Amino acid sequence: MTAISELKQNEVIFPKLGIDITVNDTAFSIFGLDIKWYGLLITLGMLLAMIYCFSQMKKYGVDPDRAIDAVIAGVIGALVGARVYYVVMEWDSYAGNWKSIFNIRNGGLAIYGGLIGAVLVGGLVAKFRKLKILPLLDIASIGFLLGQGIGRWGNFTNQEAFGYNTDGLFGMTSGKIRDWIISVNSDMSSPPDLIAMKSDMPVHPCFLYESVWCLLGFVLLAIFAKKIRKFDGQIFLMYLCWYGTERFFIEGLRTDSLIIGTIRVSQALSAVLVVVSAVLLVVIGSKVKRMGSDYVLYVDTEESKELIRQSEERARKKDKPEEEVQPDGEQESIEENESDPGVTSDKKDESDSVEAEPEELKIESEEE
Repeated sequence: MTAISELKQNEVIFPKLGIDITVNDTAFSIFGLDIKWYGLLITLGMLLAMIYCFSQMKKYGVDPDRAIDAVIAGVIGALVGARVYYVVMEWDSYAGNWKSIFNIRNGGLAIYGGLIGAVLVGGLVAKFRKLKILPLLDIASIGFLLGQGIGRWGNFTNQEAFGYNTDGLFGMTSGKIRDWIISVNSDMSSPPDLIAMKSDMPVHPCFLYESVWCLLGFVLLAIFAKKIRKFDGQIFLMYLCWYGTERFFIEGLRTDSLIIGTIRVSQALSAVLVVVSAVLLVVIGSKVKRMGSDYVLYVDTEESKELIRQSEERARKKDKPEEEVQPDGEQESIEENESDPGVTSDKKDESDSVEAEPEELKIESEEE
Protein backbone atom coordinates (compact mmCIF):
# COMPACT_ATOMS: atom_id res chain seq x y z
CA MET A 1 0.00 0.00 0.00
CA THR A 2 1.41 3.37 -1.05
CA ALA A 3 2.04 5.84 1.78
CA ILE A 4 -0.32 8.86 1.72
CA SER A 5 2.62 11.26 1.40
CA GLU A 6 3.73 9.46 -1.78
CA LEU A 7 0.35 9.23 -3.54
CA LYS A 8 0.09 10.46 -7.12
CA GLN A 9 -2.72 12.88 -8.03
CA ASN A 10 -5.07 10.23 -9.40
CA GLU A 11 -4.09 7.44 -7.02
CA VAL A 12 -6.91 6.56 -4.59
CA ILE A 13 -6.50 4.31 -1.57
CA PHE A 14 -8.77 2.76 1.06
CA PRO A 15 -6.05 1.86 3.61
CA LYS A 16 -8.06 -0.47 5.86
CA LEU A 17 -9.65 -2.24 2.90
CA GLY A 18 -6.32 -2.73 1.15
CA ILE A 19 -7.55 -0.98 -2.03
CA ASP A 20 -5.07 1.03 -4.10
CA ILE A 21 -6.27 2.15 -7.55
CA THR A 22 -5.72 4.87 -10.12
CA VAL A 23 -8.80 6.91 -11.01
CA ASN A 24 -8.81 9.18 -14.05
CA ASP A 25 -11.69 11.64 -14.31
CA THR A 26 -11.57 11.46 -18.13
CA ALA A 27 -13.17 8.41 -19.75
CA PHE A 28 -12.01 9.12 -23.32
CA SER A 29 -11.54 11.95 -25.82
CA ILE A 30 -13.35 12.72 -29.09
CA PHE A 31 -11.76 15.21 -31.47
CA GLY A 32 -9.83 16.74 -28.58
CA LEU A 33 -12.88 16.97 -26.30
CA ASP A 34 -12.49 15.13 -23.01
CA ILE A 35 -15.54 13.06 -22.04
CA LYS A 36 -15.66 12.89 -18.25
CA TRP A 37 -16.71 9.90 -16.17
CA TYR A 38 -18.81 12.30 -14.10
CA GLY A 39 -21.13 13.08 -16.99
CA LEU A 40 -21.21 9.49 -18.24
CA LEU A 41 -22.16 8.08 -14.84
CA ILE A 42 -24.90 10.65 -14.31
CA THR A 43 -26.26 9.88 -17.78
CA LEU A 44 -26.13 6.15 -17.07
CA GLY A 45 -28.01 6.69 -13.82
CA MET A 46 -30.70 8.68 -15.62
CA LEU A 47 -31.09 6.10 -18.39
CA LEU A 48 -31.43 3.18 -15.97
CA ALA A 49 -33.90 5.18 -13.88
CA MET A 50 -36.00 5.91 -16.98
CA ILE A 51 -35.94 2.27 -18.07
CA TYR A 52 -37.12 1.20 -14.64
CA CYS A 53 -39.84 3.85 -14.49
CA PHE A 54 -41.30 2.98 -17.89
CA SER A 55 -41.38 -0.69 -16.94
CA GLN A 56 -43.59 0.21 -13.96
CA MET A 57 -45.97 2.77 -15.50
CA LYS A 58 -48.96 0.49 -16.08
CA LYS A 59 -48.66 -0.95 -12.57
CA TYR A 60 -49.46 2.53 -11.28
CA GLY A 61 -52.20 3.17 -13.84
CA VAL A 62 -50.11 5.63 -15.88
CA ASP A 63 -50.19 5.59 -19.69
CA PRO A 64 -46.53 5.32 -20.80
CA ASP A 65 -47.25 7.00 -24.17
CA ARG A 66 -48.45 10.18 -22.50
CA ALA A 67 -45.96 10.00 -19.64
CA ILE A 68 -42.89 10.09 -21.90
CA ASP A 69 -43.25 13.84 -22.44
CA ALA A 70 -43.39 14.48 -18.69
CA VAL A 71 -40.39 12.22 -18.04
CA ILE A 72 -38.22 13.90 -20.69
CA ALA A 73 -39.26 17.32 -19.39
CA GLY A 74 -38.44 16.17 -15.86
CA VAL A 75 -34.93 15.08 -16.90
CA ILE A 76 -34.28 18.45 -18.55
CA GLY A 77 -35.71 20.25 -15.53
CA ALA A 78 -33.49 18.19 -13.23
CA LEU A 79 -30.30 19.10 -15.10
CA VAL A 80 -31.15 22.79 -15.31
CA GLY A 81 -32.40 22.95 -11.73
CA ALA A 82 -29.34 21.15 -10.36
CA ARG A 83 -26.99 23.57 -12.09
CA VAL A 84 -28.94 26.72 -11.27
CA TYR A 85 -29.19 25.73 -7.61
CA TYR A 86 -25.42 25.14 -7.39
CA VAL A 87 -24.46 28.31 -9.27
CA VAL A 88 -26.75 30.48 -7.13
CA MET A 89 -25.28 29.03 -3.94
CA GLU A 90 -21.72 29.47 -5.26
CA TRP A 91 -22.29 32.71 -7.11
CA ASP A 92 -18.98 34.29 -6.04
CA SER A 93 -17.16 31.57 -7.98
CA TYR A 94 -19.11 32.24 -11.21
CA ALA A 95 -19.70 35.99 -11.20
CA GLY A 96 -17.98 37.56 -14.18
CA ASN A 97 -17.30 34.21 -15.84
CA TRP A 98 -20.50 33.28 -17.67
CA LYS A 99 -18.95 30.50 -19.73
CA SER A 100 -18.06 28.51 -16.64
CA ILE A 101 -21.74 28.37 -15.68
CA PHE A 102 -22.44 26.05 -18.61
CA ASN A 103 -19.46 23.78 -17.99
CA ILE A 104 -20.77 20.88 -15.91
CA ARG A 105 -18.28 18.24 -17.02
CA ASN A 106 -16.21 18.66 -13.86
CA GLY A 107 -19.12 18.68 -11.43
CA GLY A 108 -21.31 21.37 -9.94
CA LEU A 109 -24.77 19.76 -9.86
CA ALA A 110 -26.85 19.95 -6.69
CA ILE A 111 -29.25 17.06 -6.14
CA TYR A 112 -31.86 19.13 -4.33
CA GLY A 113 -31.89 21.60 -7.20
CA GLY A 114 -32.33 18.69 -9.59
CA LEU A 115 -35.22 17.33 -7.54
CA ILE A 116 -36.96 20.72 -7.48
CA GLY A 117 -36.45 21.21 -11.23
CA ALA A 118 -37.67 17.70 -12.08
CA VAL A 119 -40.85 18.03 -10.00
CA LEU A 120 -41.70 21.52 -11.27
CA VAL A 121 -41.03 21.04 -14.98
CA GLY A 122 -42.13 17.41 -15.16
CA GLY A 123 -45.23 18.22 -13.10
CA LEU A 124 -46.25 21.07 -15.42
CA VAL A 125 -45.96 18.87 -18.51
CA ALA A 126 -47.82 16.06 -16.72
CA LYS A 127 -50.67 18.47 -15.97
CA PHE A 128 -50.70 19.61 -19.59
CA ARG A 129 -50.85 15.97 -20.74
CA LYS A 130 -53.63 15.31 -18.20
CA LEU A 131 -51.64 12.78 -16.21
CA LYS A 132 -52.22 12.10 -12.53
CA ILE A 133 -49.20 13.63 -10.81
CA LEU A 134 -49.13 11.62 -7.57
CA PRO A 135 -48.80 8.15 -9.17
CA LEU A 136 -46.18 9.59 -11.51
CA LEU A 137 -44.22 11.00 -8.55
CA ASP A 138 -44.38 7.60 -6.84
CA ILE A 139 -42.74 5.96 -9.86
CA ALA A 140 -40.23 8.77 -10.37
CA SER A 141 -39.09 8.79 -6.73
CA ILE A 142 -37.93 5.17 -6.94
CA GLY A 143 -36.14 6.06 -10.18
CA PHE A 144 -34.51 9.03 -8.40
CA LEU A 145 -32.89 6.68 -5.89
CA LEU A 146 -31.51 4.43 -8.63
CA GLY A 147 -30.15 7.40 -10.59
CA GLN A 148 -28.62 9.00 -7.49
CA GLY A 149 -27.04 5.73 -6.36
CA ILE A 150 -25.22 5.40 -9.67
CA GLY A 151 -24.56 9.08 -10.32
CA ARG A 152 -22.76 9.53 -6.98
CA TRP A 153 -19.85 7.52 -8.38
CA GLY A 154 -19.20 10.50 -10.63
CA ASN A 155 -18.11 12.29 -7.45
CA PHE A 156 -15.67 9.45 -6.84
CA THR A 157 -14.04 9.83 -10.27
CA ASN A 158 -13.74 13.58 -9.61
CA GLN A 159 -12.42 12.86 -6.09
CA GLU A 160 -14.96 15.23 -4.55
CA ALA A 161 -17.87 15.14 -2.09
CA PHE A 162 -15.64 13.71 0.63
CA GLY A 163 -15.70 14.46 4.34
CA TYR A 164 -13.46 15.23 7.29
CA ASN A 165 -10.75 12.93 8.61
CA THR A 166 -11.79 9.50 9.79
CA ASP A 167 -10.14 6.39 11.17
CA GLY A 168 -13.10 4.26 10.08
CA LEU A 169 -13.05 1.10 8.00
CA PHE A 170 -14.11 2.85 4.79
CA GLY A 171 -11.78 5.84 5.09
CA MET A 172 -10.17 6.87 1.78
CA THR A 173 -7.81 9.46 0.39
CA SER A 174 -5.85 10.32 -2.74
CA GLY A 175 -3.06 12.54 -3.95
CA LYS A 176 -5.61 15.13 -5.04
CA ILE A 177 -7.41 15.10 -1.69
CA ARG A 178 -4.11 15.27 0.22
CA ASP A 179 -2.98 18.31 -1.80
CA TRP A 180 -6.36 20.01 -1.29
CA ILE A 181 -6.07 19.62 2.47
CA ILE A 182 -2.53 21.03 2.42
CA SER A 183 -3.68 24.07 0.42
CA VAL A 184 -6.60 24.65 2.81
CA ASN A 185 -4.26 24.40 5.82
CA SER A 186 -1.97 27.03 4.32
CA ASP A 187 -4.83 29.44 3.65
CA MET A 188 -5.45 31.09 7.00
CA SER A 189 -8.79 32.49 5.76
CA SER A 190 -10.21 28.95 5.67
CA PRO A 191 -12.74 27.89 8.32
CA PRO A 192 -11.13 26.48 11.48
CA ASP A 193 -12.62 23.00 10.99
CA LEU A 194 -10.93 22.70 7.55
CA ILE A 195 -7.62 24.08 8.77
CA ALA A 196 -7.68 21.40 11.48
CA MET A 197 -7.81 18.58 8.91
CA LYS A 198 -4.72 16.37 8.60
CA SER A 199 -3.38 15.64 5.13
CA ASP A 200 -1.82 12.32 6.18
CA MET A 201 -5.13 10.80 7.32
CA PRO A 202 -8.03 9.25 5.33
CA VAL A 203 -11.34 11.09 4.95
CA HIS A 204 -15.00 10.04 4.91
CA PRO A 205 -16.06 8.76 1.44
CA CYS A 206 -19.40 10.57 1.55
CA PHE A 207 -20.18 9.62 -2.05
CA LEU A 208 -19.99 5.93 -1.05
CA TYR A 209 -22.27 6.35 1.97
CA GLU A 210 -24.89 8.10 -0.13
CA SER A 211 -24.64 5.67 -3.04
CA VAL A 212 -25.19 2.65 -0.80
CA TRP A 213 -28.06 4.37 1.03
CA CYS A 214 -29.80 5.33 -2.23
CA LEU A 215 -29.44 1.89 -3.82
CA LEU A 216 -30.74 0.26 -0.62
CA GLY A 217 -33.66 2.69 -0.66
CA PHE A 218 -34.34 1.82 -4.29
CA VAL A 219 -34.71 -1.86 -3.42
CA LEU A 220 -36.80 -1.26 -0.28
CA LEU A 221 -39.20 1.27 -1.82
CA ALA A 222 -39.65 -0.89 -4.93
CA ILE A 223 -40.66 -3.81 -2.69
CA PHE A 224 -42.89 -1.61 -0.51
CA ALA A 225 -44.61 -0.15 -3.56
CA LYS A 226 -45.34 -3.60 -4.89
CA LYS A 227 -46.56 -5.12 -1.62
CA ILE A 228 -48.16 -2.56 0.67
CA ARG A 229 -48.64 0.83 -1.00
CA LYS A 230 -51.83 2.32 0.47
CA PHE A 231 -52.30 5.66 -1.29
CA ASP A 232 -51.03 7.64 -4.27
CA GLY A 233 -48.10 9.86 -3.30
CA GLN A 234 -47.05 7.61 -0.42
CA ILE A 235 -43.85 6.41 -2.10
CA PHE A 236 -42.82 9.96 -2.97
CA LEU A 237 -43.23 11.05 0.66
CA MET A 238 -41.25 7.99 1.80
CA TYR A 239 -38.52 8.93 -0.67
CA LEU A 240 -38.28 12.44 0.79
CA CYS A 241 -38.10 11.03 4.30
CA TRP A 242 -35.57 8.30 3.39
CA TYR A 243 -33.22 10.48 1.38
CA GLY A 244 -33.62 13.51 3.64
CA THR A 245 -32.60 11.48 6.70
CA GLU A 246 -29.41 10.26 5.06
CA ARG A 247 -28.53 13.64 3.59
CA PHE A 248 -29.00 15.39 6.93
CA PHE A 249 -26.30 13.29 8.59
CA ILE A 250 -23.93 12.91 5.63
CA GLU A 251 -24.02 16.63 4.88
CA GLY A 252 -22.61 17.24 8.34
CA LEU A 253 -19.53 15.23 7.38
CA ARG A 254 -18.80 16.95 4.07
CA THR A 255 -16.15 19.61 3.57
CA ASP A 256 -17.77 21.14 0.45
CA SER A 257 -21.27 21.95 1.71
CA LEU A 258 -23.16 24.88 0.20
CA ILE A 259 -23.36 27.35 3.10
CA ILE A 260 -25.37 30.51 3.77
CA GLY A 261 -23.89 32.24 6.77
CA THR A 262 -23.22 29.36 9.14
CA ILE A 263 -26.06 27.16 7.87
CA ARG A 264 -25.45 24.16 5.64
CA VAL A 265 -28.23 24.64 3.10
CA SER A 266 -28.74 20.99 2.17
CA GLN A 267 -28.70 19.92 5.80
CA ALA A 268 -31.36 22.45 6.77
CA LEU A 269 -33.49 21.55 3.75
CA SER A 270 -33.14 17.86 4.59
CA ALA A 271 -34.41 18.43 8.11
CA VAL A 272 -37.47 20.28 6.80
CA LEU A 273 -38.23 17.57 4.23
CA VAL A 274 -37.95 14.78 6.79
CA VAL A 275 -40.30 16.47 9.25
CA VAL A 276 -42.87 17.53 6.64
CA SER A 277 -42.90 14.20 4.78
CA ALA A 278 -43.13 12.19 8.03
CA VAL A 279 -46.08 14.28 9.23
CA LEU A 280 -47.87 13.95 5.88
CA LEU A 281 -47.33 10.19 5.85
CA VAL A 282 -49.02 9.89 9.24
CA VAL A 283 -51.86 12.34 8.51
CA ILE A 284 -52.73 11.06 5.03
CA GLY A 285 -52.21 7.44 6.08
CA SER A 286 -54.66 7.87 8.96
CA LYS A 287 -57.21 9.52 6.68
CA VAL A 288 -56.96 6.72 4.10
CA LYS A 289 -57.32 4.12 6.84
CA ARG A 290 -60.52 5.78 8.09
CA MET A 291 -61.89 5.88 4.56
CA GLY A 292 -61.43 2.13 4.23
CA SER A 293 -62.79 0.76 0.94
CA ASP A 294 -63.96 4.25 -0.06
CA TYR A 295 -60.39 5.10 -1.00
CA VAL A 296 -59.26 3.67 -4.32
CA LEU A 297 -55.73 3.80 -5.73
CA TYR A 298 -55.65 5.46 -9.12
CA VAL A 299 -54.52 2.23 -10.78
CA ASP A 300 -57.82 0.63 -9.70
CA THR A 301 -60.08 3.37 -11.09
CA GLU A 302 -62.12 2.98 -14.28
CA GLU A 303 -60.40 6.03 -15.76
CA SER A 304 -56.97 4.47 -15.35
CA LYS A 305 -58.08 1.10 -16.71
CA GLU A 306 -59.65 2.72 -19.77
CA LEU A 307 -56.52 4.78 -20.52
CA ILE A 308 -54.32 1.71 -20.24
CA ARG A 309 -56.72 -0.26 -22.46
CA GLN A 310 -56.56 2.47 -25.09
CA SER A 311 -52.76 2.52 -24.85
CA GLU A 312 -52.55 -1.23 -25.35
CA GLU A 313 -54.99 -1.04 -28.28
CA ARG A 314 -52.85 1.61 -29.96
CA ALA A 315 -49.77 -0.52 -29.43
CA ARG A 316 -51.55 -3.57 -30.90
CA LYS A 317 -52.61 -1.68 -34.01
CA LYS A 318 -49.15 -0.18 -34.41
CA ASP A 319 -47.53 -3.60 -34.32
CA LYS A 320 -49.86 -5.04 -37.00
CA PRO A 321 -49.48 -4.21 -40.72
CA GLU A 322 -52.20 -1.86 -41.98
CA GLU A 323 -53.83 -4.48 -44.19
CA GLU A 324 -54.30 -6.79 -41.23
CA VAL A 325 -56.16 -4.23 -39.13
CA GLN A 326 -59.91 -4.60 -39.87
CA PRO A 327 -63.09 -3.77 -37.97
CA ASP A 328 -63.89 -6.45 -35.43
CA GLY A 329 -67.30 -7.28 -36.90
CA GLU A 330 -65.95 -7.64 -40.43
CA GLN A 331 -63.05 -9.77 -39.26
CA GLU A 332 -65.38 -12.10 -37.35
CA SER A 333 -67.67 -12.45 -40.41
CA ILE A 334 -64.77 -13.37 -42.66
CA GLU A 335 -63.45 -15.89 -40.17
CA GLU A 336 -66.89 -17.52 -39.83
CA ASN A 337 -67.30 -17.85 -43.59
CA GLU A 338 -63.80 -19.25 -44.02
CA SER A 339 -64.42 -21.84 -41.31
CA ASP A 340 -67.74 -23.02 -42.92
CA PRO A 341 -67.71 -22.78 -46.75
CA GLY A 342 -71.31 -24.00 -46.95
CA VAL A 343 -72.69 -20.97 -45.18
CA THR A 344 -72.52 -18.71 -48.22
CA SER A 345 -74.19 -21.17 -50.62
CA ASP A 346 -76.93 -22.04 -48.08
CA LYS A 347 -77.77 -18.41 -47.55
CA LYS A 348 -77.91 -17.87 -51.29
CA ASP A 349 -80.30 -20.80 -51.76
CA GLU A 350 -82.53 -19.51 -49.02
CA SER A 351 -82.54 -16.08 -50.60
CA ASP A 352 -83.45 -17.52 -54.03
CA SER A 353 -86.26 -19.50 -52.45
CA VAL A 354 -87.72 -16.46 -50.80
CA GLU A 355 -87.56 -14.46 -53.99
CA ALA A 356 -89.19 -17.27 -56.00
CA GLU A 357 -92.12 -17.71 -53.67
CA PRO A 358 -94.15 -14.68 -54.82
CA GLU A 359 -93.87 -15.86 -58.49
CA GLU A 360 -95.31 -19.30 -57.67
CA LEU A 361 -98.24 -17.73 -55.83
CA LYS A 362 -98.98 -15.55 -58.85
CA ILE A 363 -99.09 -18.55 -61.24
CA GLU A 364 -101.41 -20.48 -58.99
CA SER A 365 -103.76 -17.50 -58.82
CA GLU A 366 -103.97 -17.25 -62.58
CA GLU A 367 -104.80 -20.98 -62.93
CA GLU A 368 -107.67 -20.61 -60.52
